[in-house]
Amino acid sequence: MNPGIVYAALAYLCWGLFPLYFKQLVEVPALEVVAHRTLWSLCFVALLLTGLRRWAWAPQVLRQPRVLGTFALSAALLLVNSLTYVWAIQHGRVLEASLGYFMNPLVNVALGFVFLRERPRPLQWAAVALAAFGVLWVTTHTGQAPWLALIIALSFGFYGLVRKTAPLGALEGLTLETLLVAPLAAGALLLWTAQGHSAFAVGSPSLIAWLLLAGPLTAIPLLLFAAGARRLPLTTLGLVQYISPSMQFALGVWLFREPLEPARLVAFGCIWAGLAVYSMEGVWRSRRVAAMAEAGADSG
Repeated sequence: MNPGIVYAALAYLCWGLFPLYFKQLVEVPALEVVAHRTLWSLCFVALLLTGLRRWAWAPQVLRQPRVLGTFALSAALLLVNSLTYVWAIQHGRVLEASLGYFMNPLVNVALGFVFLRERPRPLQWAAVALAAFGVLWVTTHTGQAPWLALIIALSFGFYGLVRKTAPLGALEGLTLETLLVAPLAAGALLLWTAQGHSAFAVGSPSLIAWLLLAGPLTAIPLLLFAAGARRLPLTTLGLVQYISPSMQFALGVWLFREPLEPARLVAFGCIWAGLAVYSMEGVWRSRRVAAMAEAGADSG
């Protein structure tokens, strides 16, 4: 077995189990959870970079305003995504959060067309159209758009778009992103603690321990994902990524007992159908390209 599949699957399994973790922090406001997540993630990756002796990039990057601006934007997008996701989990909206991550691959197709001048193939457009119809259906039948899912999908889609052209790798990029946001997170936590409002001021030892776990729980899946992504073709990686929202959907329905109204079920069905079309088209094209390359090698 390609070890990349193991790395990527472990990353998405971790992300799929995140609702169980954030449910342990339901008494902590989402903004404070994200502040802790930022600060302890920075501590974890900084220790990791120190152990690996991989700080050589930092002095040069910190003198490049354009690179700093790029990662400030990616950090802001990641902050919006994380805050929305944590709030959704804490307020019993796991299903809507999973819907956002199911939508993400199809959002990436649309963003690639708009910003990177990519030309999606007809079946990819059909997949995007199915997802759009699902969103339109749930909006017209419930009177409310799935805003949480849309914010999660769009913020993570734009985050991927920004990071696609960023010059740093996964570990270094995460370090710089958290480094840029950490002063705000540390200042907010100090203020809330001084006012007696933070978990550090009034929380139990077990709650504080859960918060401190945010660092490795944020960084380790990302490092596993980076290791898997380097070893897998994009088609395979695109199929493996459905592990996470599928697990979140299962947790929302069977563990947290969230209601699955008919209109929302239709929306999920449309998006699942779009993902099936998107995935099968990707697999077919990948095999076709491989067959053409093999035929060319044989003729040569």
